Amino acid sequence: MFFKQTLEKQLDNWIADLRENANLPVSLRLWNGAEYPLGQFDKPEVTLTVREAAALPLLLTPSLDNLGEAYVQGKIDFEGRLADIIKVGYGFSAAATRRAGGALYKVAQHFSHTRQQDRESIQYHYDVSNDFYQLWLDPNMVYSCAYFENGDEDLATAQIKKIDHILTKIRLQPGQTLLDIGCGWGALVLRAAQKFGARCVGITLSQNQFDLATERVRAAGLSDRIEIRLQDYRDTTGIFDRITSVGMFEHVGKDNLPGYFGRIRELLADDGFAMNHGITSPDPDNGATPMDGAEFMDRYVFPQGELPHIGLVLRTLQQGGLEAFDVELLRRHYARTLHHWADNFEARGDTIRSMVGEKKYRIWRVYLAGCAHAFETEKMSIYQVVCHKSGLQADSLPWSRRYIYDQPIGGND
Repeated sequence: MFFKQTLEKQLDNWIADLRENANLPVSLRLWNGAEYPLGQFDKPEVTLTVREAAALPLLLTPSLDNLGEAYVQGKIDFEGRLADIIKVGYGFSAAATRRAGGALYKVAQHFSHTRQQDRESIQYHYDVSNDFYQLWLDPNMVYSCAYFENGDEDLATAQIKKIDHILTKIRLQPGQTLLDIGCGWGALVLRAAQKFGARCVGITLSQNQFDLATERVRAAGLSDRIEIRLQDYRDTTGIFDRITSVGMFEHVGKDNLPGYFGRIRELLADDGFAMNHGITSPDPDNGATPMDGAEFMDRYVFPQGELPHIGLVLRTLQQGGLEAFDVELLRRHYARTLHHWADNFEARGDTIRSMVGEKKYRIWRVYLAGCAHAFETEKMSIYQVVCHKSGLQADSLPWSRRYIYDQPIGGND
């Protein structure tokens, strides 16, 4: 009885605090039918249903981790537009951070990233099934930030433009060799061989990606120009004129970045160019995502993922023996990309739920929409960094960025 009264008192205080300081357009509905407005509104944008009393401790300290956990476990449910639901989740978390007087960033976790651990983490995330990803990605299955050159492109067009933007930035020429670290389902190496005339090696740790990428290369008649390997970047050998890494270095680990960039340097020809395209933290001290969510991501989405600040990226890149030549922020582009993915996911929600089950459906639903909001509000960011070997004459480098735009991106093949 005492515990119940204490919990009810905490709930009353929490509701009063939210009404006074957060004013969220939310109606809170309890398992016993009781409803409470959490702000002043004519009609709530979101209805939050708490399905069992056991969920209240998670709700009363509503970090993104706790809210995500309660939603995935079916202890709470939301009604409303997905974008509004995500905003409300951040509103709860911000209010909890304010009440606790906590810092905006938490100390980020560090992982050891052995070859076995990295292989297991990659396969956990990417080997859900190829059919699952095909339901909400573009037809080429590009699972990374698109490039909206004019802002009005559809997703498929913007993904082709992203690949061309990368390959143009690194000045890929016919007959050159290209290594794509974390090649996904092969879209970049296929484009590099077909449009730019390159000879390519793509590596991945995902069995599903390896199988489908190999089949796509064979179907395109490019097996003599493209090799797909099931391989760790640390075990790759050879010398390549160009190297790309798109959406992969988030799995490397902050402590391993000097070695990662050093490995790229070892694999890169003396006059070569490389590009690293990856998600970063906005925290200069390399903390976890604002208002957290890191534990949820590590448990359910990206095991052992670590996001460095762009400052750490540039410092460790230099420590690895590379010099940054061009740096471009694409945060707005990723927010739009994720909105496209989330909309596709919602439109095919019934099919996805029947394919992967309720729990995994909820994980990916909240993950995609939550990340869209995070990039929109600079709680996560993303950069493309073009680099070359340090300490070498740069006579072949263009004097301006005009070379990137002289030809229309994604133009005629």
